[in-house]
Amino acid sequence: MWHAVRLNSGLMRRQLPVATWEQQPLHAFLNIPSLADPQSYAAQWRERSTLFFFNPRDVVQFHDVLAQWDDAGSGPVAQADELTRGIVQFFSHEQVEVGAPPRWHVDPFSQFEFPADRHWSQIGDFGAGDIKLVWEPNRFGFVFALVRAYLRTRDERYAELFWHWIEDWRHHNAPQAGCNWKCGQEISLRVMAWCFGMYGLASSPASTSERIAILAQMIAVSGRRIEANIDYALSQQNNHGLSESMGLWTIGALFPEFKASTRWAATGRRLLEEQACSLIYDDGTFSQHSMNYHRVMLQDYIWSIRLGDVLGQPFSDQLRHRIGKAGEFLYQLQDIETGRVPMYGQDDGALILPLNNCGYRDYRPVVQATHFVTTGQRRLPAGPWDEDLLWLFNGEPLRPTSIEQDGRAEQPERISDRTDFEAPNGGYVTLRSKSGFAMTRAASFQHRPAQADMLHVDLWWRGENIAIDAGTYSYNSSQPWNNGLAHTVCHNTVSVDDLDQMDRAGRFLWLPWLTGRSFQHSAATRGDIAFWNGEHDGYRRLSDPVVHRRGFIRLGSEHWCVIDALHGDALHSYRLHWLLCDAPYEWNTVEKIFELNTAEGLYRVAMQCSAMEAIVAVIRAADNSVLGWRSTHYHSREPALSVSLTAQASRIVFATVFGPDAQQASIEGDVIHLRGRDWNGRAMLNLSTPFGVPLITSVEVGGSLLNPLTTNDIRTKGSLQESLQCTFC
Repeated sequence: MWHAVRLNSGLMRRQLPVATWEQQPLHAFLNIPSLADPQSYAAQWRERSTLFFFNPRDVVQFHDVLAQWDDAGSGPVAQADELTRGIVQFFSHEQVEVGAPPRWHVDPFSQFEFPADRHWSQIGDFGAGDIKLVWEPNRFGFVFALVRAYLRTRDERYAELFWHWIEDWRHHNAPQAGCNWKCGQEISLRVMAWCFGMYGLASSPASTSERIAILAQMIAVSGRRIEANIDYALSQQNNHGLSESMGLWTIGALFPEFKASTRWAATGRRLLEEQACSLIYDDGTFSQHSMNYHRVMLQDYIWSIRLGDVLGQPFSDQLRHRIGKAGEFLYQLQDIETGRVPMYGQDDGALILPLNNCGYRDYRPVVQATHFVTTGQRRLPAGPWDEDLLWLFNGEPLRPTSIEQDGRAEQPERISDRTDFEAPNGGYVTLRSKSGFAMTRAASFQHRPAQADMLHVDLWWRGENIAIDAGTYSYNSSQPWNNGLAHTVCHNTVSVDDLDQMDRAGRFLWLPWLTGRSFQHSAATRGDIAFWNGEHDGYRRLSDPVVHRRGFIRLGSEHWCVIDALHGDALHSYRLHWLLCDAPYEWNTVEKIFELNTAEGLYRVAMQCSAMEAIVAVIRAADNSVLGWRSTHYHSREPALSVSLTAQASRIVFATVFGPDAQQASIEGDVIHLRGRDWNGRAMLNLSTPFGVPLITSVEVGGSLLNPLTTNDIRTKGSLQESLQCTFC
C-alpha cells in the first residue's frame, strides 16, 4: 500500500526525478570527488581489479579443458558471434534479432515501443504485452557469453561490442526514465552482468579509462535506484528482495569509493542474512515454490558469498549451512542421467549466471557451485558443469589437489546419494527406483502460492520425463496464455467441477490458501516397494465440501501406481489429468491404456476409476486452449499429450498404473488389484475416513517384485502366495 501511495502521489518521482547523466556526475557519488577524472578513476580501480572472482590472465591455463566442453557450433563463441549480428538469445533458448545495438525500449516480437522519456513509475506493468520481452536484453545477460568468448579467443570484437552497447544503453536510458528503471531486480541483475564484463574485460584495449568511469557512474546511479525502493521488493518475500539485496551488496563491496558504499554493503549483507532465515526453510526449500526461482535464489547467494570470501568479508556459517541445504534439495530432485529437475512451479526463464554450455534445464552447474561455495568440496564428478567453478573460483577447484599414483585426480567428496527424500517444510517428496523417480508435493503454505498444483506428480523413467509439468510460457500474454498454465486443469492431479484448487484473486494471487498434508512414507524391508500418502483441503471451500487424498506406490524399478480418492456428498464432476511427454502413442479406448513410444522404449499408462461411466479425452496442442501444451522455456511452447478421465459421482477412486508392461487396475471396493507381465499386487485403502488419515494402508505384492534383483527363487511366480506386505504405521 505504501508503494502504491508513493507511486500515485508522485512522491517517487520527486525522490528519484528523471535526470540527464550530466546532472548526476560521477564526482557526486565519490568520497574523493577529484577521483572523477577518468584517468585517475580508472587507475585506482585497476589497482584493485584483481579482487574479483577470477583473474583473466589465469584463464589461459584452462583452454584445453574449455575446448573439451565446447561443441562445434555452440558455446559462448557462437553466441558472441551472433551478438555481433544483433541476435540475442532470449530465455536461454530463442534467438531473436534485436539490432546491433538493440532498440532498448522495443518489444522485438510485437514492435511495441515503451516511452523512453517518462518516469518509470508512470509506466504500467501490464496492458502493453509482456514487459519481460523488453527487459530480457536489458538484463545484459549476454555479457557472460561475451566474456567467456573473449577469454577463449582474445577476439577484440567481443570487448568492443560490450562497451559500445554500454554506451548506447546509457544514451537511450536517462536516469529514472523508461521501463528499464522500473524493476529493482532487473537493475540488480544488470549490475551483476556489468560488473562481470567490467572485470572480465579489464585487460582489453577497448576498456579505456573513459569507459570505465562512465560505467562506474551508471552503477552508482543504479545503486541509488535500488536502495530507494527496496522495501517494495522485500515485501514480495521472494527473489526480488534477494536479488536487490545482492545488488546493493555487490555495488557497496566492489566500489568502496562511493559515498554510500558502506551503507549499501551493510544493508545488502544484512538483508541477505535475514532473508536466508525467513525465505529458505529448514529443509532447504524456498518460499517461491519453484525449481527455477530456487536456482535464481542460489545463484544470488553463490555470487554474494563468493564476493564476501574474495574481499575477506565472509558471510555467517549459519547462512552457508542454509544455502548448502538448499543446494542439497535440488540435488535430491535431480534426474541422475540428465541433471534436470521437475519443471515445477513458475518459470520466467531466468538464468542469472549463464557460465557454462549446459542446457537451461540442466541443474548440475548450480548444484556443483553451491556445494563448493558452502563446503569447499565438489558434489559431482568433473564435467561441463564445472565451468562455473572456473569463473567463480578462479579455477581452483579444477586444479587437482592430490594426484594418485595412476595419475587420476582425486574424486569429489561423496556425502550421500540420491534416495527417497522428504522436505517436510516445503512438502516435497520423492520416491526413487533404479530406473527413475516420482515427485509430488503436499504442503501448507507459509508464503503465497504461485500455481494451483497441489499433489501434482512428476514421473521420470530412464532419463525421460514421462508425466510432466506444463511450465509457464508467459505472465502477460493474450488469452488463454495469460499465465494460463498455472491452473489446476493443466497439472497432474484431480480437479473438481472444473474449478481450481484455490480461487484466482489476481495475476499472481490465489485465495484462500489451501492446506496440504504429507504422511510419512513407508518402505518395504525386502524388495523395491514403497508408498506415500498425502491430501489437501482446497475443495473443502465448496458448498458441498470435497477432500482429495492421493497416494502413490513404487512397484519395483520400473512401475508406479497413483491412487486418488475424493469424497463428497453431492454429485460432482471429477477429472483426473495427466500431461505426458510428446511421443508417438497408441490409445486403447476400451482398456484405457496409453502406450508411449519413447526414446527409451515403450511405456504404458493405464487409467481406471470406480465410476460406472467415465469420459476419456486425449488432446495434443489444442487450438485456443492451454491443454496439450508445455513450455520448457519462457515465451516458447511445444506440444504435449493431455490425457484425462472424467466422471460424475459423489465419491470416486482413480487408479493410474505406469510402467513398460502396465495393465489396467481393477478397483473392488477398498482394494485395488494391480498386475504386470510377471508381477501382481494389491493396495488396501481406507475409504471410511475421508480426511486426516492415509489413503493407502498397505500394499501386498508377488512375483518378480518380491526381489527385483533375482526372480529365480520365487516359487509361485505371478501369485500372492509368497507376498511382501508394507503397512503404514
